[in-house]
Amino acid sequence: MKITDIFLSQEKTFSFEFFPPKDEISAVDFGINVGRLMKLSPSFVTVTYGAGGSTQERTFTLVDYLQNKIGLTTVAHYTCVNATKEKVKNDLQHIATRGIKNLMLLRGDPPKGEKKFMPVEDGFMHASDLISFVDEQFDFCKAAAAYVEKHPEAISLEEDLVNVKSKVNAGADYLITQLFFINEYYFDYVKLAKEEGITCRIIPGIIPITTFHQIERFSKMSAAKIPARLAADIEANKENSEKCYDIGVEYTINQCRELLDRGAPGIHFYTLNKSRAAVEIFESL
Repeated sequence: MKITDIFLSQEKTFSFEFFPPKDEISAVDFGINVGRLMKLSPSFVTVTYGAGGSTQERTFTLVDYLQNKIGLTTVAHYTCVNATKEKVKNDLQHIATRGIKNLMLLRGDPPKGEKKFMPVEDGFMHASDLISFVDEQFDFCKAAAAYVEKHPEAISLEEDLVNVKSKVNAGADYLITQLFFINEYYFDYVKLAKEEGITCRIIPGIIPITTFHQIERFSKMSAAKIPARLAADIEANKENSEKCYDIGVEYTINQCRELLDRGAPGIHFYTLNKSRAAVEIFESL
């Protein structure tokens, strides 16, 4: 089933992002966590892969497993990194033969050791180029990324919205945002997007901060601003892991409730392959 078909019957969707386990122990944990999340009957799940496409084959295998063995509607991430037009054709034909109908199309980060993204010969410089190519060649439902605090490489939010509109014009069916912690950024972004002519669903991407070390990590990873009060509460209890966890989960529950109450079309949870916080937050909603 395509995600756009799910939109026809679900006013609000609830989805989870995973990445392929890196070893046997991680695989066991992953299996347990997927089992817990399955009980919540998510609208769909997405599967990412490592920088430079380092786990692409494992991503395809996991997407196949979750969709065809577990029965979850699954979205496969795919990036421009090392992707020639011929490779894209072969990869997506491979995915299509396994009944996968949904993709998350991204530019991707530069390969390890490189600061600036450079396309391979006969490849794609921008996500919009990849989306356009896939739209012309295949019949997938296509998601793209949005940054409510602007993409780190964009000069301004206005410039970033022009780039996002180019993804939608190229064929993206809906958008999922990068993580954020301050809801007003999301609502301001949606308003500006509509003014720019972007009318598709913009699903907020959410992750709870449950440990002190995540504050710096998430800030660097996405340039997302963290509320001063939340950061202070986490830091004040950094030696008490359970207290930090409770503070982060409570904040995220309230964040999600406000998003839904004010019209967000669902929530996309970045799980980091851990289920406890995602389950507690989802159940509270």
